[in-house]
Amino acid sequence: MMNTIPEFREEDRKLLSHEETLILIEKAQNGDDEAKEILVRKNMALVKSLVKKFLNRGHDYEDLFQLGSIGLIKAIQNYDAKYNVRFSTYAVPMIVGEIKRFLRDDGMIKVSRSLKELVNKSAAAREQLKIRLGRDPSIQEIADEVGRTPEEIVYAMDAVRTPASIYDVIYEDEDNPILLIDKVSEKSSEVDEAMKRITLTDLLSRLNKRERAIIIMRYFRDKTQSEIAEMLNISQVQVSRIEKKILAKMRDMI
Repeated sequence: MMNTIPEFREEDRKLLSHEETLILIEKAQNGDDEAKEILVRKNMALVKSLVKKFLNRGHDYEDLFQLGSIGLIKAIQNYDAKYNVRFSTYAVPMIVGEIKRFLRDDGMIKVSRSLKELVNKSAAAREQLKIRLGRDPSIQEIADEVGRTPEEIVYAMDAVRTPASIYDVIYEDEDNPILLIDKVSEKSSEVDEAMKRITLTDLLSRLNKRERAIIIMRYFRDKTQSEIAEMLNISQVQVSRIEKKILAKMRDMI
């Protein structure tokens, strides 16, 4: 990692073409430090623009820039042309993820006001619908009421949810406490392997909203495929097919 923010040069204003970027990435991944430095300089403006989103959180701009640079270097090291996206598109979640990970671990991460407002609207809509329908409404019905998608509702609710400790007691079985870590260990080998090889934040950030919502409900809220199907107003078969596609996509991302 660089010790200071590199000085912006006039030649850095000229953007690289996609083909030039691919050539430099290949060289950098083969140990060419000069190619890596060129890529970092050419993407300096991208890092700076993303860092600005995290100012006023008690950390110096330069510290956040260094974190963003780490994410950029990781993107250079891990990028594959098979992803079929431009490097800058791939790099954004890597840069943001590195900064967010630090802020989260430092206890500084904040949920945006828009997400909080959506959760509050959803909660109010849920109570109104419960009275109107005489039963608990589905996620789809709540989404229709507030004019948003089911995926956005699930994502917002998950964002404001207080993280659970892996040693929290979920329930007791004949006076024997069952901890969250016990449930985590029961996840499929596919998900375990994914969690070992790439951080959850980076992986989920590269899924679309619907995919992310399904994975969150399926593997982190212990929802069955039938329950998810009811929430999203689709069939259980569709959920099963979508889930398989998402897991395959996640494997390809690793």
